[in-house]
Amino acid sequence: MSASPHRALILTFALAGFASAFATRLTDPLVAVISLDFEADPARVALLATCFALPYALVQPVLGPVADALGKRRIITFALAFQALFLFASALAPSLLLLMLLRVLTGAAGGGIFPTTLALFGDRVPLAERQVAISRFLACAIVGQMAGGAVAGLLEPMLGWRGLMLLCGALTLAAMLTILRDRTPEPTGRLDFGQAVGRYRFLLTHRPALVLFWAVGIEGLLVFGGFPYFANHLAETGLGGTREAGLTVAAFGAGGLAYAGLAPLLVARLGSRRMMRLGGSLAAVGVAGLALAPAAIVFMAAGGVLGLGFFMLHNSLQTRVTEVAPQSRASAVAMHAFHFFLGQAAGPVVMGLAREGFGFTPAMLVAALGLAGLGVVMGREKNKP
Repeated sequence: MSASPHRALILTFALAGFASAFATRLTDPLVAVISLDFEADPARVALLATCFALPYALVQPVLGPVADALGKRRIITFALAFQALFLFASALAPSLLLLMLLRVLTGAAGGGIFPTTLALFGDRVPLAERQVAISRFLACAIVGQMAGGAVAGLLEPMLGWRGLMLLCGALTLAAMLTILRDRTPEPTGRLDFGQAVGRYRFLLTHRPALVLFWAVGIEGLLVFGGFPYFANHLAETGLGGTREAGLTVAAFGAGGLAYAGLAPLLVARLGSRRMMRLGGSLAAVGVAGLALAPAAIVFMAAGGVLGLGFFMLHNSLQTRVTEVAPQSRASAVAMHAFHFFLGQAAGPVVMGLAREGFGFTPAMLVAALGLAGLGVVMGREKNKP
């Protein structure tokens, strides 16, 4: 991977991307362990993913205009501070109900980190270099996702799920301290409610923006709906358990890292539209592989293919949204994240209902068909980033 001209910017925000992604995926491989600790139904514990994703989504329409007006770096710093606080508190949760409440607060705080950082990259990086720069920052978040899966699965026997919460909180605090050293001037203004409403009115009636919002919401639902059920599915089919589920999440991240390494070549050779078609197809193959895997190693490999396809599709959508409304960049990225995490929040609920009604395998195969179709539809869109 060649050196990026925006290396200092990427390194400054690298740990924030890592910590944000680590916190997002932290509980996915721990569902079986937490359900035993609190003597709760695994389907109920799986809703910890929704408890994080839903407030993450709902806070976006507020944070977008605030970041546009008060400064993106300032919002990122405060978001990291509160995420660290709520993660430390989660380690002490005496009941599943309180853990869910703290997961809600952690999600709301986390909502100010990754999307706002993407908007900040839109401000500081020229469009021609933006997708590659974002892909490098995305690689940091991908490593965080891998840690959220692999570290959770492998270190849980030693640290327990509470120790993992403390570890994630410490990483978040370190990220905040790193960003405090950034002194790059950034534009700020006055928060105007009328202007904020006007920005959203424009975005929600602007077809190129609407297409991106709907696409990323569907993507979030189809890709992440099955994640909290990996450990239970592996156990039910005799293929493994928490460790294998964690390694599958890590393989998903490894697929994303492969994309980050290939991004400069893919952007140059394929362009955005063909990348979306290929990404949707690979994601579909990965989800189908998860549904039909006859062995744990195949299940984990399918997670890697899913990661490669997802990040190829998702990074193309992210880059487009940073330019769909340059005058309201943080608001546009926030609305994009709103739809993405709304899809992620709905995913475990929809997958849980489908799993009970039809089984994990048929539900995942339907998701695979949906991802293939999404890639085709978005690949036909002619609006350029």
